[in-house]
Amino acid sequence: MAKAVTPDYWDDACKHLSRRDRVMRKLIPQFGEARLQSRGDAFTTLARSIVGQQISVKAAQAVWDRFAGLLSVPSTRIPPSQVLQLPTESLRDAGLSARKVEYLRDLASHFDSGAVHVRQWHSMDDEAIIEELVAIRGIGRWTAEMFLIFHLMRPNVMPLDDLGLLKGISVNYFSGEPVSRAEAREVGDAWAPFRSVATWYIWRSLDPLPVEY
Repeated sequence: MAKAVTPDYWDDACKHLSRRDRVMRKLIPQFGEARLQSRGDAFTTLARSIVGQQISVKAAQAVWDRFAGLLSVPSTRIPPSQVLQLPTESLRDAGLSARKVEYLRDLASHFDSGAVHVRQWHSMDDEAIIEELVAIRGIGRWTAEMFLIFHLMRPNVMPLDDLGLLKGISVNYFSGEPVSRAEAREVGDAWAPFRSVATWYIWRSLDPLPVEY
């Protein structure tokens, strides 16, 4: 298991959110010392997200274990170059659909060729990174935003396409009434510049188990 990294801004974010937002003031203390955590490397994190698309968590883990077993490296740090060398038949035998095989190859190609600027990401803004990621087949805006939150631990991401976030805002702010993206965005205005942290607590309010990606 790769060592978990936690954001250094978390305590400041919690203080800020508790001052600005009545719901956050109530939610944050319920989860004690729990923190967002990042594990693994960029390529491996995105590869896992592709493997897990449209299947259950349990099924995704089984396929991932078989896929990682094709390589003689730790499953937390898979080299893109090795993925490109794997035969299609082996990938299909691991339980990957033909489309997911294509997506993994495209992802590996982007990383192996340097088409994504991993070393520059620390100095790039969120939208510039999202633009790079959605150019890869199989990665949409939601996946890119999850990557920004869970891997890069960017503090101010609000994934308005996330159904859990919209449901959590509905339950915590609108007494369970359905909310529009515009209403959710308005709630999020009070969370800036720590929308990622608030989003994490909203997810936790629906499911007390820590969200990992």
